[in-house]
Amino acid sequence: MTIHAPAIPSESPESPGPARPPLHGLRVLDLATLFAGPLAAMMLGDFGADVVKVEHPRKPDPSRGHGPAKDGVGLWWKVLGRNKRTITLDLSSPGGRDTLLALAADADVIVENFRPGTLERWGLGWEELSTVNPRLVLARVTGFGQFGPYAHRPGFGTLAEAMSGFAAITGEPDGPPTLPPFGLADSIAALATAYAVMTALTARTATGSGQVVDMAIIEPMLSVIGPHPLWYDQLGYVQPRTGNRSRNNAPRNTYRTADGSWVAVSTSAQSIAERVLRLVGRPELIDEPWFADGTGRAEHADVLDEAVGSWIARHTRDEAMAAFEKAEAAIAPVYDIRDVVADPQYQALRTVTEVEDPELGPIKMQNVLFRLSETPGAIRWPGRPHGADTTAVLSELGLTPAEIDALREQGAV
Repeated sequence: MTIHAPAIPSESPESPGPARPPLHGLRVLDLATLFAGPLAAMMLGDFGADVVKVEHPRKPDPSRGHGPAKDGVGLWWKVLGRNKRTITLDLSSPGGRDTLLALAADADVIVENFRPGTLERWGLGWEELSTVNPRLVLARVTGFGQFGPYAHRPGFGTLAEAMSGFAAITGEPDGPPTLPPFGLADSIAALATAYAVMTALTARTATGSGQVVDMAIIEPMLSVIGPHPLWYDQLGYVQPRTGNRSRNNAPRNTYRTADGSWVAVSTSAQSIAERVLRLVGRPELIDEPWFADGTGRAEHADVLDEAVGSWIARHTRDEAMAAFEKAEAAIAPVYDIRDVVADPQYQALRTVTEVEDPELGPIKMQNVLFRLSETPGAIRWPGRPHGADTTAVLSELGLTPAEIDALREQGAV
C-alpha cells in the first residue's frame, strides 16, 4: 500500500527560515484525540516543534469528521492538525508497539489521552517508554487524572465544565446551569498542558531526566473560575448564577442598541463606573453612598442597568461605541464570527490568517496564539491527510521500503 501525499511546504521543521522558531528541534509524538491533547500538541508545533500525529490505520482521528466539512474534507482537522506530520500505527499490535518505541527513543515529548492503563496494557507505559528514552516527557491528558475513584471513567470537556462549578454559575438566575457551545474546558486544558510540557522540559535541562505530566481536564477549569474554594472555605459562600451581571461590580451587562445590535459594558474600576454614569446623564447616582464600591453598585444593579440600558437603547452601536470611547469608558461590541474577521483590530494583529491548503486552496484560521518579536511562530501547513507522512517518518527511523510494506501487510500501519 503506497500513500500518495501532497508535498510538505518548504517551511518544514527542517527549514528554519529567516528566524529559527524557538521550539525547532523539539520532537513531539501526538497520540491524543478530541481535543485537549491534540490542541496542546498543535501549540507546540506552531512554534517550531516537529509534531508527528499518530492515528489508527483504520480509525482516523474523530476530529477529521467533527463539525462542518467542505467537499468531504473536515474543516476542524485543518486547524487541529496544522503543523503536524501524520502517520498511522496500530499501537495495540506488536509491530505498532515496536515502531512507537523506536519513535519514542528519539522523541522529547509524547502527548496521549487514553484511559489510564491503556498504554500499559499495550506494553507502552512509562516504564517501557522511559527505558528506551529516560529524557522523555510523557503528557497524559485525561478527564479525571491517572488515579482516584473516577480515573477510569470516560472524560470529556463537557463533564469538566459541569464538575468544576463553571456551569453552576453560568446562566440566568432562574434558568438552568449553562454549558458553553464550544470546547472551553478542553481549550483551557490544552493551554495548561502546553505550559506543563514546557515546565517539564525546563526541569529536564537541570536534571537530565524526563517525567510524567498528569493533566486532569477537571483541574485547569477549576483554576480559572476564581477563588471559589477559598470563598467557600472561609465564608461558606457559594456563588449563584447571575446571568451577565457580576456580584463584584455594576453596571456590567450586555445592552441592546437602537439598531438591534448588542454591546457589553464593564465597570470593574471605580473611575470607569463614574465616567459611564456621567456619559449616560445620571451623575446624581455617583453621589449615592452605595456607589462608592463595586459590591455596593452590584447590589443596585437594577438601577444602574436601567440607567445605562435606556441610554444605549436610544443610540446605534456605532454611536454608543464612539461616545464611550470619547469618555474613556469600557465598552465592546458583541461580535459573531463575521464581525471578528472584519474588525480592524483583529486585522492589524493578523489574528485570523490565510493558509494555503492542497485540498481546499486558501483557507482562513486563527493564527498562532501569541507574537514573539525575535522568534515568531508560524502556520507552516494545515492539517494533512490521514497517514500522509507514514512512509517518510518510518524511513527516517531507518526502515526499508520492504519493512514498511510488511508492517502494512500486518495491519500495524
